[in-house]
Amino acid sequence: MRNLLYKNTTISYTDNGQGNAIVFLHGFLENKTMWKDYVSFFTDQYRVITIDLLGHGQSDCLGYIHEMEDNAHVVQEVLAHLKIEKATILGHSMGGYVGLAFAELYPAAIKKLVLINSTAREDSPEKKTNRSRAIKAVKQNYIAFVSLAIANLFSENNRTKFTKEIERAKLHALKTPLQGIIASLEGMKIRKDRETLLQKNLFPVLLVLGKKDPVLNYEETISQVEDTTAELVSFEDGHMSPIENKEELKIVLSHFL
Repeated sequence: MRNLLYKNTTISYTDNGQGNAIVFLHGFLENKTMWKDYVSFFTDQYRVITIDLLGHGQSDCLGYIHEMEDNAHVVQEVLAHLKIEKATILGHSMGGYVGLAFAELYPAAIKKLVLINSTAREDSPEKKTNRSRAIKAVKQNYIAFVSLAIANLFSENNRTKFTKEIERAKLHALKTPLQGIIASLEGMKIRKDRETLLQKNLFPVLLVLGKKDPVLNYEETISQVEDTTAELVSFEDGHMSPIENKEELKIVLSHFL
C-alpha cells in the first residue's frame, strides 16, 4: 500500500505486478480491498493498480462534493506518479462513473474501459431525489443507512447465500466517513451524461451487468450499448458482480484484456 498527496489530500493506492496497466476502481461505500482476489489473479500478467477514491478507504475527503471529475484527476495523478501513460480502467458502479469521467478528460490515457454494474447515463430526476433522501437518511442514522444500503446491492436470493461477504462489505463501508458518503452522493447526483462516449467507439468498452440488479434497470442500461462496438456480458444476479459472480467475472475480464 502506498500514499501520495493530491491537493494536500492523502490518496491511498496499491501497485503490483508488471506489464500493461489495469486500474481497478471501487464503487460507493467500497474501497480498494474489494479487489484483493482480482489483484492476485491478474498480477502474473499485468501491472495492477487499485485506488481508494476520495473519502473512501484510506483516502481523505477533498471537500463537500466529490465530483466524478475530482476522482478522475486523482486517478491521473496516481498514473502520472507511477509514470504510466496508458491503462485499462475498470470501475464498479461509482468507479465506472469515475472511469467515464477519466476517459472524457484523458482520452489518450485510456487503453480499454470496463464498466461493471454501471451506466454512462446521468441520474434521472427520480434518482436525484433519492440521492437527496439518502443524504438526509445517512445524517439521521449512519449505521442503519450503511447496513441497509450494502444488503440491498445484492440480488434478493443472494442475500442469504453471501451472508459473510455482505457482513464483510458492511464493515468496510462503516469505515467510510460521513463526509465521504455525503460528498460522493452529491457528486453522483450532479454527474454528467456520458453516453456519447460509448457511441463514439473511441476505445474498446466492456459493459458487465446483473439481470437482477436492484440499483440499475437492466433493460434500460443495455440500450445504451446498442449500435456500438461495446461488448456486453450479463449475469443472472445483482449489483455486486465482483462478489456475486467472482469466478465468472475473472474469466470474462481475462478474455477482454
